[in-house]
Amino acid sequence: MLTPEEIKKNAGLYAADLVKQGMSFGLGTGSTVYWLIQELGKRVAEGLEIRAIPTSLQTVQLAREAGIPLADLNDIDSFPLAIDGADEIDPNGQLIKGGGGALLQEKIVAAAADKLVIIADESKLVSKLGAFPLPVEVIPFGYRQVTRRILDSGLCREVKLREKNGQPFITDHHHYILDCKFEAIEHPLFINAAFENITGVVETGLFLGMASQAIVGYADGRVEVIQFI
Repeated sequence: MLTPEEIKKNAGLYAADLVKQGMSFGLGTGSTVYWLIQELGKRVAEGLEIRAIPTSLQTVQLAREAGIPLADLNDIDSFPLAIDGADEIDPNGQLIKGGGGALLQEKIVAAAADKLVIIADESKLVSKLGAFPLPVEVIPFGYRQVTRRILDSGLCREVKLREKNGQPFITDHHHYILDCKFEAIEHPLFINAAFENITGVVETGLFLGMASQAIVGYADGRVEVIQFI
């Protein structure tokens, strides 16, 4: 049986074959994408010509270290593919993302791509979203009032400001993240719309109707491609 890192590596290596010569593509963030970056770096060194549109400062750093050329989304009219990770994937391809704190840029890049492919290990597959706390990105100004409105609305059972080293976690775009706990998210579309109607909320970690497929690694060494759209 493979270790968790070996499972992620298998998924990342499999996904690398989707990136073709001359392609501009969205490059996600996270522990599984790390292995994709390492593999693409090797292929670039061997002559593969690509441009990656990064979804976080962490990805910028890793891609530069691997020798992968980067592109600014504002300079790209269209691109065929974004590859990213996820914290939860349900049978319909609905996702929770944002555990790493990059959900806003990840969603912008995913929305701009013709196709979003998720790479993950089997632990991310769930029958229903919501066991993983839903990240909600908010502006720092008035975040306590936003927290109160979320709780008063009954949208979730608990809201916690994400922290790092005892201080509020700051996203790449200088926002805070509220981690919202559910038993389960029964109606993701309703929940997403309700959060986005709260003034001060920038974006949620619900990625709905966006993923075309998932590349999932398993402990027995298998890699499965699950089609959603």
